[in-house]
Amino acid sequence: MSQEVLNLIIDKVKSIAGPDAIIDSKLNFDIPYVVLDSSSWTTDLANMLKQDDALQFDFLCFVSGVDYKEHMEVVYQLHSLNKDQYIMLKIKTSRENPSVISVASVWGTADWHEREAYDLLGIDFVGHPNLTRILLEDDWEGHPLRKDYNIDKETLGLD
Repeated sequence: MSQEVLNLIIDKVKSIAGPDAIIDSKLNFDIPYVVLDSSSWTTDLANMLKQDDALQFDFLCFVSGVDYKEHMEVVYQLHSLNKDQYIMLKIKTSRENPSVISVASVWGTADWHEREAYDLLGIDFVGHPNLTRILLEDDWEGHPLRKDYNIDKETLGLD
């Protein structure tokens, strides 16, 4: 069943984003897992995942950011309540200027999750209605979960 769902997702993603949109795809513990480049991730694609009758990924469980030394990724876990099916999406973006489109207009639950990834990792969610810090003070410098963030004694309050 899950392989059929993965194949369906791949076909539908390619129909919207093009034949080269998918960087990687596989089943991970029977959950479809799809990796896209940030240039392929659009609100049209997000809306299709949510509204397509065969998929109906109507609930965004979480959004998280990951800092790899060579690039950054935004991870989305979506769930179809009607079909009891999950999907993991990873959107790969550059480390120097991490940016992906916001899906807060598609799934309202993305709002605070995207703000957290922005606050802690510096990922720009283009089109977000209120992309401001959510955990740290407004005047905080940098993004503390980035691998290149400099943590000194003063920052830790040890000076």
